[in-house]
Amino acid sequence: MHIHDHALAKPEAPAVVMDDGEALSFRALDRGSIALANHFMALGLQRGDVVSIVMENRPEYFVVVWAALRYGLYLTPINWHLKRDEVRHIIDDSDSKLLVSSEALDALADEVCANTGCALRVSVGDNAIWQSIVEAMHGPAPVAARFDETEGLIMYYSSGTTGKPKGIKRKMLFPPLGTPAPVEAYIRTAYGVGPDTVYLSPAPQYHAAPLNWCLAVQRSGGALVVMRKFDPVRVLQLIREHRVTHAQFVPTMFVRMLKLQPEDREGHDFASLRVAVHAAAPCPPEVKRDMLRWWGPVIHEYYGGSESNGVTALGPEDWIAKPGSVGRAVLGQLHICDADGNELPAGEIGDVYFSGMPDFHYHKDPEKTRAAYNRHGWSTLGDIGYVDADGYLFLTDRQAFMIISGGVNIYPQEIENLLVTHPSVMDVAVVGVPHAEFGEEVVAVVQLRDPSAASEALKQELAQFCRDQLAGFKCPRRFVFDEALPRMPNGKLLKRLIKSQLGAA
Repeated sequence: MHIHDHALAKPEAPAVVMDDGEALSFRALDRGSIALANHFMALGLQRGDVVSIVMENRPEYFVVVWAALRYGLYLTPINWHLKRDEVRHIIDDSDSKLLVSSEALDALADEVCANTGCALRVSVGDNAIWQSIVEAMHGPAPVAARFDETEGLIMYYSSGTTGKPKGIKRKMLFPPLGTPAPVEAYIRTAYGVGPDTVYLSPAPQYHAAPLNWCLAVQRSGGALVVMRKFDPVRVLQLIREHRVTHAQFVPTMFVRMLKLQPEDREGHDFASLRVAVHAAAPCPPEVKRDMLRWWGPVIHEYYGGSESNGVTALGPEDWIAKPGSVGRAVLGQLHICDADGNELPAGEIGDVYFSGMPDFHYHKDPEKTRAAYNRHGWSTLGDIGYVDADGYLFLTDRQAFMIISGGVNIYPQEIENLLVTHPSVMDVAVVGVPHAEFGEEVVAVVQLRDPSAASEALKQELAQFCRDQLAGFKCPRRFVFDEALPRMPNGKLLKRLIKSQLGAA
Protein backbone atom coordinates (compact mmCIF):
# COMPACT_ATOMS: atom_id res chain seq x y z
CA MET A 1 0.00 0.00 0.00
CA HIS A 2 0.98 3.61 -0.55
CA ILE A 3 -0.52 7.04 0.18
CA HIS A 4 -1.47 7.18 -3.52
CA ASP A 5 -3.95 4.33 -2.98
CA HIS A 6 -5.66 6.23 -0.17
CA ALA A 7 -5.65 9.46 -2.17
CA LEU A 8 -7.76 7.64 -4.76
CA ALA A 9 -9.97 5.75 -2.28
CA LYS A 10 -10.66 8.54 0.23
CA PRO A 11 -9.14 11.78 -1.11
CA GLU A 12 -10.49 14.14 1.53
CA ALA A 13 -9.72 11.93 4.55
CA PRO A 14 -7.13 13.51 6.85
CA ALA A 15 -3.60 12.17 6.47
CA VAL A 16 -2.29 14.46 9.21
CA VAL A 17 -3.92 16.80 11.72
CA MET A 18 -1.83 19.11 13.87
CA ASP A 19 -2.64 19.73 17.53
CA ASP A 20 -3.88 23.23 16.61
CA GLY A 21 -6.26 21.87 13.94
CA GLU A 22 -4.23 22.47 10.76
CA ALA A 23 -4.74 19.46 8.49
CA LEU A 24 -3.71 17.88 5.21
CA SER A 25 -5.79 15.37 3.26
CA PHE A 26 -4.48 12.27 1.51
CA ARG A 27 -5.23 13.93 -1.84
CA ALA A 28 -3.15 16.98 -0.94
CA LEU A 29 -0.34 14.89 0.53
CA ASP A 30 -0.14 12.65 -2.53
CA ARG A 31 -0.35 15.46 -5.09
CA GLY A 32 2.09 17.67 -3.20
CA SER A 33 4.67 14.90 -2.87
CA ILE A 34 4.43 14.12 -6.60
CA ALA A 35 4.85 17.80 -7.50
CA LEU A 36 7.86 18.18 -5.20
CA ALA A 37 9.44 15.01 -6.58
CA ASN A 38 8.96 16.41 -10.09
CA HIS A 39 10.83 19.51 -8.89
CA PHE A 40 13.64 17.30 -7.58
CA MET A 41 13.93 15.83 -11.06
CA ALA A 42 13.95 19.29 -12.65
CA LEU A 43 16.83 20.26 -10.35
CA GLY A 44 18.86 17.35 -11.66
CA LEU A 45 18.72 15.03 -8.66
CA GLN A 46 19.33 11.37 -9.41
CA ARG A 47 18.06 8.22 -7.73
CA GLY A 48 20.26 7.42 -4.75
CA ASP A 49 21.18 11.05 -4.07
CA VAL A 50 20.83 12.42 -0.54
CA VAL A 51 18.49 15.23 0.45
CA SER A 52 18.12 16.59 3.98
CA ILE A 53 15.25 18.23 5.80
CA VAL A 54 15.45 20.64 8.74
CA MET A 55 11.94 21.60 9.77
CA GLU A 56 9.64 21.79 12.75
CA ASN A 57 6.69 19.42 13.16
CA ARG A 58 4.19 20.59 10.53
CA PRO A 59 2.05 18.98 7.78
CA GLU A 60 4.50 19.86 5.01
CA TYR A 61 7.12 17.63 6.65
CA PHE A 62 5.30 14.61 5.27
CA VAL A 63 5.03 16.12 1.79
CA VAL A 64 8.83 16.30 1.72
CA VAL A 65 9.32 12.80 3.13
CA TRP A 66 6.98 11.10 0.66
CA ALA A 67 8.42 13.11 -2.23
CA ALA A 68 11.94 11.94 -1.44
CA LEU A 69 10.89 8.33 -0.94
CA ARG A 70 8.82 7.99 -4.12
CA TYR A 71 11.64 9.55 -6.16
CA GLY A 72 14.18 7.03 -4.81
CA LEU A 73 16.32 9.33 -2.68
CA TYR A 74 18.01 8.96 0.67
CA LEU A 75 16.28 11.38 3.05
CA THR A 76 18.20 12.64 6.09
CA PRO A 77 16.05 14.29 8.80
CA ILE A 78 17.99 16.85 10.86
CA ASN A 79 17.22 17.98 14.39
CA TRP A 80 16.18 21.61 13.99
CA HIS A 81 17.34 22.39 17.54
CA LEU A 82 20.96 21.81 16.55
CA LYS A 83 23.41 24.67 16.24
CA ARG A 84 24.83 25.86 12.93
CA ASP A 85 28.04 23.81 13.04
CA GLU A 86 26.15 20.68 14.09
CA VAL A 87 23.76 21.01 11.15
CA ARG A 88 26.68 21.72 8.83
CA HIS A 89 28.40 18.52 9.99
CA ILE A 90 25.38 16.40 8.99
CA ILE A 91 24.89 18.19 5.66
CA ASP A 92 28.56 17.80 4.82
CA ASP A 93 28.97 14.26 6.16
CA SER A 94 25.84 12.95 4.41
CA ASP A 95 26.85 14.40 1.02
CA SER A 96 23.45 16.06 0.78
CA LYS A 97 22.73 17.58 -2.62
CA LEU A 98 19.67 19.53 -1.44
CA LEU A 99 18.35 20.89 1.85
CA VAL A 100 14.66 21.51 2.51
CA SER A 101 13.84 23.91 5.34
CA SER A 102 10.89 25.79 6.74
CA GLU A 103 10.81 29.53 6.20
CA ALA A 104 11.62 30.08 9.88
CA LEU A 105 14.86 28.12 9.45
CA ASP A 106 15.89 29.55 6.08
CA ALA A 107 18.67 31.71 7.51
CA LEU A 108 20.25 28.69 9.20
CA ALA A 109 19.82 26.56 6.08
CA ASP A 110 21.28 29.18 3.74
CA GLU A 111 24.27 29.68 6.01
CA VAL A 112 25.18 26.01 6.34
CA CYS A 113 24.70 25.33 2.63
CA ALA A 114 26.98 28.23 1.71
CA ASN A 115 29.94 26.36 3.19
CA THR A 116 29.19 22.79 2.06
CA GLY A 117 28.69 20.87 -1.15
CA CYS A 118 24.91 21.19 -0.75
CA ALA A 119 24.15 23.57 -3.61
CA LEU A 120 20.37 23.19 -3.87
CA ARG A 121 17.67 24.57 -1.58
CA VAL A 122 13.91 24.33 -1.20
CA SER A 123 12.12 26.57 1.27
CA VAL A 124 8.66 25.71 2.59
CA GLY A 125 7.10 29.15 2.72
CA ASP A 126 6.01 32.18 0.74
CA ASN A 127 8.05 31.74 -2.42
CA ALA A 128 7.29 30.86 -6.03
CA ILE A 129 8.58 27.29 -5.89
CA TRP A 130 6.68 26.28 -2.79
CA GLN A 131 3.54 28.10 -3.89
CA SER A 132 3.58 25.98 -7.04
CA ILE A 133 3.64 22.91 -4.78
CA VAL A 134 0.71 24.30 -2.78
CA GLU A 135 -1.23 24.90 -6.00
CA ALA A 136 -0.58 21.31 -7.04
CA MET A 137 -1.77 20.09 -3.64
CA HIS A 138 -5.07 21.93 -3.68
CA GLY A 139 -5.73 22.87 -7.32
CA PRO A 140 -7.95 21.12 -9.89
CA ALA A 141 -5.26 20.42 -12.51
CA PRO A 142 -4.00 16.83 -12.81
CA VAL A 143 -0.64 16.08 -11.17
CA ALA A 144 1.35 13.22 -12.69
CA ALA A 145 4.79 11.86 -11.87
CA ARG A 146 7.35 12.60 -14.58
CA PHE A 147 9.68 9.93 -13.22
CA ASP A 148 9.59 6.20 -12.47
CA GLU A 149 8.27 5.86 -8.93
CA THR A 150 10.01 3.61 -6.41
CA GLU A 151 10.78 3.49 -2.68
CA GLY A 152 13.78 5.38 -1.31
CA LEU A 153 15.29 5.10 2.15
CA ILE A 154 15.65 7.27 5.22
CA MET A 155 19.26 7.80 6.27
CA TYR A 156 18.95 8.66 9.94
CA TYR A 157 21.79 10.10 11.94
CA SER A 158 22.50 8.68 15.39
CA SER A 159 21.54 10.86 18.34
CA GLY A 160 25.14 11.64 19.21
CA THR A 161 24.78 10.62 22.87
CA THR A 162 28.42 9.49 22.97
CA GLY A 163 29.96 11.62 20.21
CA LYS A 164 29.23 13.25 16.86
CA PRO A 165 26.13 11.92 15.05
CA LYS A 166 26.85 9.25 12.45
CA GLY A 167 24.80 8.48 9.36
CA ILE A 168 23.17 5.04 9.28
CA LYS A 169 23.09 3.90 5.68
CA ARG A 170 21.73 0.87 3.84
CA LYS A 171 22.10 -0.22 0.26
CA MET A 172 19.39 1.27 -1.97
CA LEU A 173 17.44 -1.48 -3.75
CA PHE A 174 14.74 0.65 -5.47
CA PRO A 175 11.80 -1.72 -4.86
CA PRO A 176 8.37 -1.13 -6.46
CA LEU A 177 6.24 1.72 -5.15
CA GLY A 178 4.26 0.52 -2.14
CA THR A 179 6.97 -1.73 -0.70
CA PRO A 180 7.25 -0.87 3.01
CA ALA A 181 10.45 -0.99 5.03
CA PRO A 182 10.62 -4.06 7.34
CA VAL A 183 10.04 -1.91 10.43
CA GLU A 184 6.97 -0.27 8.87
CA ALA A 185 5.55 -3.67 7.93
CA TYR A 186 6.11 -4.95 11.46
CA ILE A 187 4.38 -1.92 13.02
CA ARG A 188 1.32 -2.45 10.84
CA THR A 189 0.92 -6.15 11.60
CA ALA A 190 2.02 -6.27 15.25
CA TYR A 191 0.01 -3.32 16.51
CA GLY A 192 -3.10 -3.56 14.37
CA VAL A 193 -2.46 -0.39 12.39
CA GLY A 194 -5.02 0.13 9.61
CA PRO A 195 -7.42 2.58 7.96
CA ASP A 196 -9.23 3.24 11.25
CA THR A 197 -6.03 4.08 13.15
CA VAL A 198 -5.70 7.52 14.74
CA TYR A 199 -2.09 7.86 15.83
CA LEU A 200 -0.88 10.53 18.26
CA SER A 201 2.73 11.58 17.66
CA PRO A 202 4.03 13.91 20.39
CA ALA A 203 7.72 13.70 19.40
CA PRO A 204 9.81 15.49 16.76
CA GLN A 205 9.66 13.87 13.33
CA TYR A 206 13.43 13.95 12.87
CA HIS A 207 13.71 10.89 15.13
CA ALA A 208 13.45 7.39 13.70
CA ALA A 209 10.71 5.96 15.94
CA PRO A 210 8.04 8.65 15.44
CA LEU A 211 8.73 9.05 11.72
CA ASN A 212 8.70 5.29 11.08
CA TRP A 213 5.38 5.02 12.91
CA CYS A 214 3.89 7.99 11.06
CA LEU A 215 4.85 6.51 7.70
CA ALA A 216 3.42 3.11 8.66
CA VAL A 217 0.12 4.72 9.71
CA GLN A 218 -0.19 6.86 6.57
CA ARG A 219 0.76 3.91 4.35
CA SER A 220 -2.10 2.00 6.02
CA GLY A 221 -4.60 4.81 5.46
CA GLY A 222 -4.77 5.94 9.09
CA ALA A 223 -4.70 9.51 10.37
CA LEU A 224 -1.90 11.23 12.27
CA VAL A 225 -2.42 13.68 15.12
CA VAL A 226 0.92 15.46 15.41
CA MET A 227 1.95 17.76 18.25
CA ARG A 228 4.18 20.69 17.45
CA LYS A 229 5.68 20.26 20.92
CA PHE A 230 5.05 17.79 23.73
CA ASP A 231 2.79 19.04 26.50
CA PRO A 232 1.59 16.50 29.09
CA VAL A 233 -1.85 18.03 29.65
CA ARG A 234 -2.45 18.52 25.92
CA VAL A 235 -1.65 14.83 25.30
CA LEU A 236 -4.50 13.81 27.57
CA GLN A 237 -6.87 16.25 25.87
CA LEU A 238 -5.94 15.15 22.35
CA ILE A 239 -6.54 11.47 23.12
CA ARG A 240 -10.13 12.35 24.00
CA GLU A 241 -10.71 14.97 21.28
CA HIS A 242 -9.52 12.81 18.39
CA ARG A 243 -10.46 9.38 19.76
CA VAL A 244 -6.83 8.36 19.47
CA THR A 245 -6.29 4.61 19.02
CA HIS A 246 -2.47 4.45 18.98
CA ALA A 247 0.23 6.65 20.48
CA GLN A 248 3.94 6.54 21.11
CA PHE A 249 5.92 8.04 23.97
CA VAL A 250 9.31 8.01 25.62
CA PRO A 251 9.57 7.26 29.36
CA THR A 252 10.29 10.88 30.32
CA MET A 253 6.88 11.78 28.86
CA PHE A 254 5.27 9.14 31.10
CA VAL A 255 7.07 10.62 34.11
CA ARG A 256 5.86 14.13 33.29
CA MET A 257 2.27 12.96 32.87
CA LEU A 258 2.36 10.93 36.08
CA LYS A 259 3.69 13.91 38.03
CA LEU A 260 0.94 16.28 36.88
CA GLN A 261 -1.24 17.77 39.57
CA PRO A 262 -4.37 15.67 40.33
CA GLU A 263 -6.68 18.24 38.76
CA ASP A 264 -4.77 17.92 35.47
CA ARG A 265 -4.59 14.12 35.52
CA GLU A 266 -8.17 13.31 36.41
CA GLY A 267 -11.31 13.26 34.27
CA HIS A 268 -9.78 12.14 30.97
CA ASP A 269 -11.22 9.48 28.66
CA PHE A 270 -8.87 6.79 27.36
CA ALA A 271 -11.54 4.39 26.09
CA SER A 272 -10.45 4.74 22.45
CA LEU A 273 -6.79 3.98 23.19
CA ARG A 274 -5.73 0.49 22.11
CA VAL A 275 -1.93 0.81 22.01
CA ALA A 276 0.40 3.21 23.81
CA VAL A 277 3.89 2.14 22.88
CA HIS A 278 7.14 3.38 24.36
CA ALA A 279 10.76 3.03 23.31
CA ALA A 280 14.00 5.02 22.80
CA ALA A 281 15.11 5.00 26.45
CA PRO A 282 14.83 2.70 29.50
CA CYS A 283 11.53 2.91 31.39
CA PRO A 284 11.79 2.50 35.17
CA PRO A 285 9.59 -0.45 36.19
CA GLU A 286 7.65 1.58 38.76
CA VAL A 287 6.83 4.21 36.14
CA LYS A 288 5.47 1.49 33.88
CA ARG A 289 3.41 -0.03 36.68
CA ASP A 290 1.88 3.38 37.39
CA MET A 291 1.01 3.87 33.70
CA LEU A 292 -0.61 0.43 33.53
CA ARG A 293 -2.67 1.25 36.60
CA TRP A 294 -3.72 4.59 35.09
CA TRP A 295 -4.33 3.73 31.41
CA GLY A 296 -4.97 0.01 31.67
CA PRO A 297 -3.41 -2.86 29.66
CA VAL A 298 -2.52 -0.79 26.60
CA ILE A 299 1.15 -0.08 27.37
CA HIS A 300 3.45 -1.82 24.90
CA GLU A 301 7.22 -1.63 24.64
CA TYR A 302 9.85 -2.30 22.03
CA TYR A 303 13.61 -2.02 21.87
CA GLY A 304 15.62 -1.19 18.77
CA GLY A 305 17.73 1.56 17.27
CA SER A 306 17.83 3.78 14.22
CA GLU A 307 20.08 1.10 12.71
CA SER A 308 17.05 -1.25 12.50
CA ASN A 309 19.38 -4.21 13.03
CA GLY A 310 16.81 -5.97 15.22
CA VAL A 311 13.78 -5.37 17.41
CA THR A 312 12.42 -6.90 20.60
CA ALA A 313 8.91 -6.24 21.84
CA LEU A 314 6.39 -7.22 24.48
CA GLY A 315 2.84 -6.37 25.45
CA PRO A 316 1.39 -5.45 28.83
CA GLU A 317 0.57 -8.99 29.92
CA ASP A 318 4.05 -10.23 29.07
CA TRP A 319 5.62 -7.31 30.93
CA ILE A 320 3.58 -8.02 34.06
CA ALA A 321 4.96 -11.56 33.95
CA LYS A 322 8.48 -10.31 33.13
CA PRO A 323 8.79 -6.86 34.74
CA GLY A 324 11.80 -4.94 33.51
CA SER A 325 12.12 -6.88 30.26
CA VAL A 326 12.09 -5.26 26.82
CA GLY A 327 10.68 -8.39 25.22
CA ARG A 328 11.66 -11.16 22.84
CA ALA A 329 13.11 -10.74 19.36
CA VAL A 330 10.46 -9.98 16.74
CA LEU A 331 12.80 -8.78 13.99
CA GLY A 332 16.17 -10.52 13.70
CA GLN A 333 17.71 -13.10 16.03
CA LEU A 334 18.99 -12.09 19.46
CA HIS A 335 22.40 -13.04 20.87
CA ILE A 336 24.23 -12.19 24.11
CA CYS A 337 28.00 -12.33 23.65
CA ASP A 338 31.15 -11.90 25.68
CA ALA A 339 34.03 -9.63 24.63
CA ASP A 340 35.41 -12.35 22.33
CA GLY A 341 32.11 -12.85 20.49
CA ASN A 342 31.21 -16.11 22.23
CA GLU A 343 27.48 -16.53 22.81
CA LEU A 344 26.56 -16.62 26.50
CA PRO A 345 23.92 -18.80 28.16
CA ALA A 346 20.69 -17.48 29.67
CA GLY A 347 21.16 -15.28 32.71
CA GLU A 348 24.70 -14.10 31.93
CA ILE A 349 25.28 -10.41 31.18
CA GLY A 350 27.02 -9.50 27.94
CA ASP A 351 26.81 -7.39 24.80
CA VAL A 352 23.48 -7.44 22.95
CA TYR A 353 23.79 -8.50 19.29
CA PHE A 354 21.31 -9.17 16.49
CA SER A 355 21.59 -11.20 13.29
CA GLY A 356 19.33 -11.88 10.34
CA MET A 357 18.50 -8.29 9.34
CA PRO A 358 19.85 -6.22 6.43
CA ASP A 359 23.37 -4.93 7.04
CA PHE A 360 23.99 -1.26 7.71
CA HIS A 361 27.10 0.85 7.84
CA TYR A 362 27.99 4.15 9.45
CA HIS A 363 28.51 6.60 6.63
CA LYS A 364 32.17 7.53 6.20
CA ASP A 365 33.15 5.77 9.43
CA PRO A 366 34.54 2.30 8.67
CA GLU A 367 36.07 2.03 12.15
CA LYS A 368 32.73 2.55 13.89
CA THR A 369 31.11 0.16 11.42
CA ARG A 370 33.70 -2.55 12.16
CA ALA A 371 33.18 -2.03 15.90
CA ALA A 372 29.43 -2.62 15.50
CA TYR A 373 29.95 -6.14 14.08
CA ASN A 374 31.56 -9.19 15.66
CA ARG A 375 33.34 -12.10 13.97
CA HIS A 376 29.99 -13.80 13.24
CA GLY A 377 28.70 -10.77 11.35
CA TRP A 378 26.22 -9.96 14.11
CA SER A 379 25.69 -6.28 14.94
CA THR A 380 25.28 -4.37 18.21
CA LEU A 381 24.10 -0.92 19.28
CA GLY A 382 26.44 -0.96 22.27
CA ASP A 383 23.89 -2.08 24.85
CA ILE A 384 24.50 -4.57 27.66
CA GLY A 385 21.98 -7.10 28.94
CA TYR A 386 20.95 -10.72 29.34
CA VAL A 387 18.19 -13.06 28.25
CA ASP A 388 16.28 -15.30 30.61
CA ALA A 389 15.39 -18.93 30.03
CA ASP A 390 12.31 -17.90 28.03
CA GLY A 391 14.25 -15.66 25.67
CA TYR A 392 13.20 -12.32 27.16
CA LEU A 393 15.80 -9.58 26.98
CA PHE A 394 16.69 -7.48 30.01
CA LEU A 395 18.91 -4.44 29.41
CA THR A 396 21.32 -3.37 32.11
CA ASP A 397 22.85 -0.31 30.40
CA ARG A 398 24.94 0.97 27.53
CA GLN A 399 28.57 -0.11 27.43
CA ALA A 400 29.63 3.54 27.17
CA PHE A 401 27.72 4.48 30.35
CA MET A 402 28.94 1.67 32.61
CA ILE A 403 30.83 2.91 35.68
CA ILE A 404 33.84 1.01 37.03
CA SER A 405 34.42 2.00 40.64
CA GLY A 406 36.93 0.12 42.77
CA GLY A 407 37.09 -2.56 40.07
CA VAL A 408 33.34 -3.22 40.23
CA ASN A 409 30.97 -2.73 37.25
CA ILE A 410 28.05 -0.45 38.13
CA TYR A 411 25.10 0.09 35.78
CA PRO A 412 23.64 3.62 36.13
CA GLN A 413 20.24 2.64 34.76
CA GLU A 414 19.43 0.63 37.89
CA ILE A 415 20.18 3.64 40.10
CA GLU A 416 18.27 6.05 37.84
CA ASN A 417 15.24 3.75 37.82
CA LEU A 418 15.14 3.96 41.61
CA LEU A 419 15.80 7.67 42.08
CA VAL A 420 13.16 8.80 39.57
CA THR A 421 10.51 7.21 41.81
CA HIS A 422 11.35 9.57 44.68
CA PRO A 423 8.54 12.14 45.01
CA SER A 424 10.95 15.09 44.87
CA VAL A 425 12.69 13.95 41.67
CA MET A 426 11.58 14.95 38.16
CA ASP A 427 14.58 13.59 36.27
CA VAL A 428 17.97 12.09 37.06
CA ALA A 429 21.23 11.06 35.43
CA VAL A 430 23.85 8.88 37.11
CA VAL A 431 27.39 9.10 35.76
CA GLY A 432 30.91 8.13 36.71
CA VAL A 433 33.49 10.87 37.24
CA PRO A 434 37.23 10.38 37.76
CA HIS A 435 38.33 9.53 41.31
CA ALA A 436 41.93 9.19 42.49
CA GLU A 437 41.30 6.12 44.66
CA PHE A 438 38.39 4.26 43.04
CA GLY A 439 38.97 5.15 39.38
CA GLU A 440 35.44 6.53 39.12
CA GLU A 441 32.90 7.64 41.68
CA VAL A 442 29.13 7.48 41.24
CA VAL A 443 27.48 10.89 40.94
CA ALA A 444 23.73 11.56 40.61
CA VAL A 445 22.64 14.74 38.84
CA VAL A 446 19.05 15.46 39.85
CA GLN A 447 16.35 17.71 38.44
CA LEU A 448 13.82 18.43 41.19
CA ARG A 449 10.08 18.86 40.75
CA ASP A 450 10.42 21.98 42.90
CA PRO A 451 13.83 23.62 42.41
CA SER A 452 13.36 25.67 45.58
CA ALA A 453 13.46 22.43 47.60
CA ALA A 454 17.18 21.96 46.89
CA SER A 455 19.08 21.55 50.15
CA GLU A 456 21.76 19.49 51.85
CA ALA A 457 19.00 17.80 53.83
CA LEU A 458 17.34 16.63 50.61
CA LYS A 459 20.68 15.28 49.35
CA GLN A 460 20.96 13.25 52.55
CA GLU A 461 17.39 12.04 52.09
CA LEU A 462 18.13 10.87 48.55
CA ALA A 463 21.31 9.16 49.70
CA GLN A 464 19.39 7.27 52.39
CA PHE A 465 16.67 6.42 49.84
CA CYS A 466 19.36 4.68 47.78
CA ARG A 467 21.03 2.99 50.73
CA ASP A 468 17.70 1.51 51.79
CA GLN A 469 17.23 -0.27 48.45
CA LEU A 470 20.63 -0.70 46.79
CA ALA A 471 23.94 -2.31 47.65
CA GLY A 472 26.30 0.25 49.14
CA PHE A 473 28.79 0.24 46.25
CA LYS A 474 26.01 1.27 43.83
CA CYS A 475 24.86 4.29 45.85
CA PRO A 476 25.88 7.73 44.58
CA ARG A 477 28.72 9.28 46.57
CA ARG A 478 27.63 12.72 45.49
CA PHE A 479 24.37 14.44 44.51
CA VAL A 480 24.22 17.52 42.29
CA PHE A 481 21.04 19.51 41.67
CA ASP A 482 20.48 20.96 38.20
CA GLU A 483 17.62 22.97 36.70
CA ALA A 484 17.23 20.68 33.66
CA LEU A 485 19.10 17.70 32.27
CA PRO A 486 20.32 17.70 28.66
CA ARG A 487 17.79 15.29 27.22
CA MET A 488 17.04 15.10 23.54
CA PRO A 489 13.35 15.20 22.55
CA ASN A 490 13.50 11.43 21.97
CA GLY A 491 14.23 10.98 25.69
CA LYS A 492 17.91 10.12 25.38
CA LEU A 493 20.32 11.69 27.84
CA LEU A 494 23.44 13.42 26.57
CA LYS A 495 25.58 12.01 29.36
CA ARG A 496 28.79 13.15 27.72
CA LEU A 497 27.67 16.75 28.33
CA ILE A 498 26.85 16.00 31.97
CA LYS A 499 30.23 14.35 32.53
CA SER A 500 31.97 17.25 30.83
CA GLN A 501 30.19 19.77 33.05
CA LEU A 502 31.02 17.80 36.18
CA GLY A 503 34.63 17.45 35.12
CA ALA A 504 34.88 21.18 34.56
CA ALA A 505 33.30 22.00 37.92
